[in-house]
Amino acid sequence: MALPSSSSSSFSTCVLFLLLLTLSCFFNNLNAKHNVATNHNRRHHHPHQHHTQNTPLNSRLDQAFLALQAWKNVIYSDPKNFTANWVGPSVCNYTGVYCAPSQDNSKETVVAGIDLNHGDIAGFLPTELGLLADLALLHLNSNRFCGILPRTLSNLTLLHELDLSNNRFVGPFPNVVLSLPSLRYLDIRFNEFEGSLPVDLFNKSFDAIFLNNNRLSSSIPGNFGRSSASVLVFANNRFGGCLPESIVNLAETLEELVMINTSLSGCLPQQVGFLYKLRVFDVSFNKIVGPIPYSLAGLSHLEQLNLAHNIMTGIVPMGVCELPNLENFTFSYNFFCEEEGICQNLTSKRIVFDDRRNCLPEKPLQRSKKECNAVNENPVDCIELCCITEGGFGNNVTTSSSVPTMPISAPPFIAPSQP
Repeated sequence: MALPSSSSSSFSTCVLFLLLLTLSCFFNNLNAKHNVATNHNRRHHHPHQHHTQNTPLNSRLDQAFLALQAWKNVIYSDPKNFTANWVGPSVCNYTGVYCAPSQDNSKETVVAGIDLNHGDIAGFLPTELGLLADLALLHLNSNRFCGILPRTLSNLTLLHELDLSNNRFVGPFPNVVLSLPSLRYLDIRFNEFEGSLPVDLFNKSFDAIFLNNNRLSSSIPGNFGRSSASVLVFANNRFGGCLPESIVNLAETLEELVMINTSLSGCLPQQVGFLYKLRVFDVSFNKIVGPIPYSLAGLSHLEQLNLAHNIMTGIVPMGVCELPNLENFTFSYNFFCEEEGICQNLTSKRIVFDDRRNCLPEKPLQRSKKECNAVNENPVDCIELCCITEGGFGNNVTTSSSVPTMPISAPPFIAPSQP
């Protein structure tokens, strides 16, 4: 069954396609299990057979053979022929399959990694993948795998990197990934996961978390600050609420925070200025109000600062513009009324900047006086702005009565189609 290659199909077409694919997946999965089991039994009818190029070298590669054959049987489109040579039990010769000595026995070879990135492969993940217990790396970026993740992935206790980005996975946040004790790199961006973020996500020892471009919709959990990640990318979801003040607890690790178009509101907390390792901070295309916290002037490693397309007001502080490593400072489509000192001409410092569509006197391409007055005549008091905590940490839900409702006249944000 061939899958459509376009990712821009209508919703109804996608639904019909997924239903047909699910039924096809079900019946083919039954056939795959039967065929793999039959082949497995045939090999084991001859226990004294010597190892040849047609037999696995050990029991772990035997299990890997069963898993990979079951997977191949539920792949319906492989236009680049990634799995064309997935034939016979010599799995270490399969395209995209990488073998290495076992961690507990250096004399025993195991399947340690699978990399099918950019294969454009269509199918789903069978439960037999749980047999790949020695897997440390699983990269499936830019394919057309669909459905939900099998719970048997919890058997992959050595898995260190999991990249499922740019596929067609669905369902709630895949909690099975939270059961993987060795996982440090999690990338599930550009899928169709929906619903709330589990609190336990931020209690795990992840180094990097990429959740962007899904359908996640809850507020950011209050234990957000317990994460140990150096990179957090949550863009293009609908989390809402404020950045929790517990973000200060990320000071020892966080280097990149990207929350573009996540329905954030409220003021930026002063605690952001204590993230002294931060190099990238992007909260553009949100509903953030109030001034730029002057504490941001302490972010000496900051390279990219993007506050564009919000409802922020007040002065652009000189201390931020003088940051020693700043390369790009974008604060267009806000309501700032003054730029201090060097902020008026950052090109003299070879800093890329954009100050359009603000309320800056004598600067071109600014908002109308009517737009500016509607917001700046009713400044937000960030101290009094009420943010109710979800989970007892920081501030998450902003009261609507305290936030300006002035519409932002900005072009719509279009998310990129590739990660």
